[in-house]
Amino acid sequence: MIIRILTEGQYRVPSSVLDRLNRLDNRIVEAVAAGNGKDYQRLLGQMLELVRQKGKPLDLQELTESDVILPAPDTTLQEARRLFRGEGAIPG
Repeated sequence: MIIRILTEGQYRVPSSVLDRLNRLDNRIVEAVAAGNGKDYQRLLGQMLELVRQKGKPLDLQELTESDVILPAPDTTLQEARRLFRGEGAIPG
């Protein structure tokens, strides 16, 4: 799966990581819905770090469509309200 982190680039992430990403995504949806900015920032940081650690960065010259687009690390709670609702950013 190809995951893009806005302002950083794309990562090829193994499918074995998807369950962990989805759990974090669900918790972010809950934090955003509750207006809990502290939990939102902490969980977003964990999600992005998981992608960075487990994913392999794609070469900048490689043009590949992203399966998932995650927000930039500095995305505010206000901005996240548009992204993290319903199923969240990670499908499934």
